[in-house]
Amino acid sequence: QVQLAESGGGLVQPGGSLRLSCEVTGVSLDRYVVGWFRQAAGKEREGVASILGSTGGTYHNPTMKGRISISKDMAKNAVYLQMNSLQPDDTATYYCTAETIFQATMTRPTDFHWKGQGTQVTVSP
Repeated sequence: QVQLAESGGGLVQPGGSLRLSCEVTGVSLDRYVVGWFRQAAGKEREGVASILGSTGGTYHNPTMKGRISISKDMAKNAVYLQMNSLQPDDTATYYCTAETIFQATMTRPTDFHWKGQGTQVTVSP
């Protein structure tokens, strides 16, 4: 049973940074693709990034590339999302998601089967 627990959200000023964490329990990362998507109030889900647990191959949303970086720690069975130069438009609930390597389309973390409860990111002066 895949369980995902996000942490690291909060309130940050424009231009600031946050590092979100996703603890994966119940399964080993090397058989899954883990990703992040976000959903702002009144808007559709938007894929942010994903990472292949076995090889570390990554996908980053091109519109956010340069400001975000996804990484993993196999020893901790965790995935991280580093976000820099945050702007008010980045305000959203960020969700960690997971899919088996055989089912995953890395460019579509919004479609992954499992997701966590989400962590709120608010960017405001």
